[in-house]
Amino acid sequence: MLRSCYNSLVVEAGLDEAGRGCLAGPVTAAAVILPKGYRHGLLNDSKQLTKKQREELRSVIERDAITYAVAECTPEEIDKVNILKASFLAMHRAIEKLDNTPEHLLIDGNRFTPYPMIPHTCIIKGDTKFLSIAAASILAKTYRDEYMEKIAQEFPMYSWHTNAGYPTVLHRNAIRAHGITKYHRKTFRHLPEGN
Repeated sequence: MLRSCYNSLVVEAGLDEAGRGCLAGPVTAAAVILPKGYRHGLLNDSKQLTKKQREELRSVIERDAITYAVAECTPEEIDKVNILKASFLAMHRAIEKLDNTPEHLLIDGNRFTPYPMIPHTCIIKGDTKFLSIAAASILAKTYRDEYMEKIAQEFPMYSWHTNAGYPTVLHRNAIRAHGITKYHRKTFRHLPEGN
């Protein structure tokens, strides 16, 4: 069972992102504040769940959360500032969109650009340890996947509806055949060396 909080005396928001390792599409971040003492037996890191489970849990999180927000950085922004900074910028945007201001931020990972006036704690594999981070991972993943499925209709040859922009064999073969699109991150290495 994941922990419901890091510090029960403050209002915490869990944060996570999706799409950092993709060749195409935005990097998407979510911030979630859950009720004190919240419990849910199925809520876990999005990578441990099936697509159906993630979609069902997204509805549960949106219903049960005190507040939540999802934000992104575009491929152009990623190319401009780099993927790590873009991930943190997307997280900052999600924090700004929350209805309530958290008193503490729980960040999945080992680094973060501090958000003004709100202390934070970085937690490696936080999405497997804290419910609020797991909830953020599910929202970030499902919102991003939904967007990638939508733009896949415009460029069906890249199979984004199944690979979400990650560097799969199908995706890389499509880049070899068709080049890159306006949704690709131009600063990323699209093909392995020698291809």
